[in-house]
Amino acid sequence: MKLDTTLEKVKLNSFEVEIFGLGYVGFPLAVRLASGGLNVRGVDINPERIRRLENDELLDSELHLKNEYMHCRKNNNLELSTEPKKIEKPKIGIICVHTPIPDENTPSNKFVKDAIENFLETSKAGDIIILESSVGGGTTEEMQKLVESRGYKIGQDYGFCFCPERIDPQNKKWHLENIPRIIYCSDDTSYKISERIYKNVNKAHLLRVESPKIAEVVKSYENAFRLVNISLVNELAILCDKLGIKVIDVIKAAATKPFGFMPFYPSAGAGGHCIPKDPRFLLDAAKKYDLKFSTIENALQINFQVPKYICNSIERTLEKLNLKKSVLVCGLTYKPDVEDMRDSPGFKILNEFKKRNFKILAYDPYFKKELLGKYLKENYIEGLDFEQITDFNDASLKNISCLCVVQHHTKTKFRLMEIYEKSLIPFIYDCQSQIEKKPESKTFLGSLGG
Repeated sequence: MKLDTTLEKVKLNSFEVEIFGLGYVGFPLAVRLASGGLNVRGVDINPERIRRLENDELLDSELHLKNEYMHCRKNNNLELSTEPKKIEKPKIGIICVHTPIPDENTPSNKFVKDAIENFLETSKAGDIIILESSVGGGTTEEMQKLVESRGYKIGQDYGFCFCPERIDPQNKKWHLENIPRIIYCSDDTSYKISERIYKNVNKAHLLRVESPKIAEVVKSYENAFRLVNISLVNELAILCDKLGIKVIDVIKAAATKPFGFMPFYPSAGAGGHCIPKDPRFLLDAAKKYDLKFSTIENALQINFQVPKYICNSIERTLEKLNLKKSVLVCGLTYKPDVEDMRDSPGFKILNEFKKRNFKILAYDPYFKKELLGKYLKENYIEGLDFEQITDFNDASLKNISCLCVVQHHTKTKFRLMEIYEKSLIPFIYDCQSQIEKKPESKTFLGSLGG
C-alpha cells in the first residue's frame, strides 16, 4: 500500500491509531484522538497500568479527562492493550514512551526503539510512525533506518514523523488543545496525514521543519532554556542570601521591564523527566564535534548543587537555634499537583540529609508507599530509607526540628500556612519562598534567597 492510498483511507476514517505509552503524554493524547472520533488503541507494556485504566481508575492528574475517557470507552473507540494488533486497515503508530537519562546499561532511545520494533511486528506498507518522545540528535534518522531494514521505503510506502511532545501538566493556560507544535515529516503525504491526526489534538497548529535534526534540537533547546534560567535564578537566590536581600523582591522589580525579561522563581532545582535530561542531548551532540556547551554544563552543575546548598543552610540554622538534626521534607513530586516524582529535588534533599545522619521524614499527598522502589530508581538513588508521614496532622510534627517545604501542592497550601501561623514547628525552610512572613508566628522562617 502506498502512502497516497493511506491518505485516502484516513480521509474516510478507515484507519486506526496505536499510541505506545499511556503516561502523562500518551494518555491524554489517546483520549483526545478518541474523542475526535478516531479508533484508538492505547498500548502500554505495564499490565498494571492497563488493568487500572480498564477498571476506570484514573490518577488525580487524569481526573479532568474522566468524562471524555468514559465516553470513549462506552463508544468502544478507545481500546487498551499491552500489545499492538495486526489489522488490514492502515495504522498510525504514535510513540510516547519514556526516554531515560542514558547510562552504561541503558541508552536514551532504548524504550523508543523497543516500541517501534513492537509496532513493526504488526505493521505493513502504508503505515506511519509519529515519534513524540524526546530524543537525542540522530535518533529519528536511526529509527527511520530501522524501519527501512524491514524492507520499507521511507517516504514512499512508509511514513515517519517526529512531533516532539509539548505538555505542561496542570498548566491552567496552555493545554494539549492550544499548544502549537513543530513537526518533521519524511514526505508531503505523511504531513497531510499528520495534519488530519493533529486536527483532533490542537487544530493542526503545526510548524513543519525540513529535517529531523532541527526538530530534535528545537526540543532540547526549549528545555535547555528552562534549565539555564532555573539555574540562573537559583544562583541569584544564593547571592541574595549573602547580600541579605530577598530574591523575590529582585525578581518582582525586574519583571516590571516590559521587554527582554521573563521571570523565573527560586526552587530546590529542576526535576521531572525533561528539563534535567533533554539539554544533555545538546551536550552529547557538541562532544561529537569536540565542542563544549559550557552554558548547559554549568547549569546542570548548579542544578546539582542547589539541594546541597539548601541542606547546608538548614543545618547551620539548626545549630544556631540549638535544635536537633531532624527534618520533615514536604513535597516529593517534581512540580505541584502531579504524581510524577522523577528526578525530584525532594529526593535529593532527603538523600543529602541521610548522608549527614539526620532523622528524616517525608510527606507528599501523592506519595504511594508501595511505589517506593520505583521512586528511588527514577531518582537514581539506592538504599534510601525514611519515615513516611501519611497524615499531616499535629502529632506527626512532634520532635521535628525543621519542616523543609520543597514543593507546594494545592492540597497542602492551607495546612502549611496553619502550621506556620500556629507555630507548630520551630523552623520552616521554604525552598520556593511562597510562605508569607507573619510577625505573630514564633516559627523561624527561612527560604532560598532570603
